[in-house]
Amino acid sequence: MSEPAEQSRLPRRIGIGGALLLAFNGAIGASIFALPGSLAADFGTFAPWLFPLVGLASLLIAVPFAQSVAAFPESGGPATYGRVFGTLAGFELGWIYYVARATAFAANLNVLVDYVARWWMGADIGGIRIGLMLAAVAAFAVANITGVRPAMRLLGSLTVLKTVPLLLAAVAALVIAGVPAPGPLPPISAVESGILIVFYAFVGFENGTVTAGETRQPERTLPRALLGTIASVAILYFFVQLAFVALFPNGPESGAEAPLVALGERLLGPTGAILIGLTAVCSLAGNLHSNMTATPRVTFAMSERGELPSWFAAVHRGFATPIASILFFAALVALLAISGSFVWLAVVSTLARMIIYAVTIAALPRAPERPVRLSASYWVTATVGVLICAAVAAQADRTAWLTLVALSMVGLLLYLFTRRGSPAA
Repeated sequence: MSEPAEQSRLPRRIGIGGALLLAFNGAIGASIFALPGSLAADFGTFAPWLFPLVGLASLLIAVPFAQSVAAFPESGGPATYGRVFGTLAGFELGWIYYVARATAFAANLNVLVDYVARWWMGADIGGIRIGLMLAAVAAFAVANITGVRPAMRLLGSLTVLKTVPLLLAAVAALVIAGVPAPGPLPPISAVESGILIVFYAFVGFENGTVTAGETRQPERTLPRALLGTIASVAILYFFVQLAFVALFPNGPESGAEAPLVALGERLLGPTGAILIGLTAVCSLAGNLHSNMTATPRVTFAMSERGELPSWFAAVHRGFATPIASILFFAALVALLAISGSFVWLAVVSTLARMIIYAVTIAALPRAPERPVRLSASYWVTATVGVLICAAVAAQADRTAWLTLVALSMVGLLLYLFTRRGSPAA
């Protein structure tokens, strides 16, 4: 069914539309259905304006990040960029990213089952919960093994189903309640904590870069996809949050765990709650599907470079997809989701991404083939981008840093074990 990747390279079948879908769905998952309530409670009618502010800061990261991405047309994302600082650095960066994406998949899979349980009593406990998780993972794995183009079509459908209802609900809420005026600027300390939370809504845009080796003209396609994703995420979150505070200026009195379901119920009663609940399922499914599409390419790229066993680089003979890496990732996320051991890793997600973004920005001056000569403006934007990453990372607590160090040590042990067993070692 498969052959070594060296004999059957993954074809470049992803265009600008597919890259946008991967990046957008990598960023939009469960958080859009959970953040509006807590932000409204903490910041009132000022809450919507956090998104354009953080979106602007994200752009200051994404612009130099995109320039770096353009200089690396191979798959693997962070595992590729970090290699300019040495093979071990590249592996560690890719490893941290891989684990972060795997645990994020497991976390969102649990949320997906929780939403299904709203209509299927008992679906969130015991064997039924495990069965649903395994079925979902298997479905996403099969969808990605059977070809990139069918996977992109499915991702496009899920994207429409998760964005259109939210935009329609936002418009309806603003028509009914009117557009709220911005509230007063909260204290700086409160804004800093809010920015860290809101930044989590934007991380994941790098998802589209992992499949660079399968993207047509990646040096042009990926920067456009990344910047387009930041802008679209900021706009979507802004209007959804604006609509929410229009109806619930201080947060909902009930339904704190599912604030947008409360918004749907306020608009259309039980029918609205069901529609928003189904929209959440589609949003989570889109996030999981894009994750399943992109993340296995990290282990595929590492295997091609001799940093993981060659089995990970096996490519399906008929569909030209990295079947072994997809199956391994599916097994890993299923185990994490069922065991619940992923929870303690969730706190390092934003921290890990900030490190990945900063290293990627710093990689461009050392890239083997830079597309353009680095100008003074690049050095300014790159410096600002790295400083923003550092400022956001500084908000993480000691536990998050220790967890990240522990994960890095696990990756180091795996790397040394693999290299020791390599004939070239």
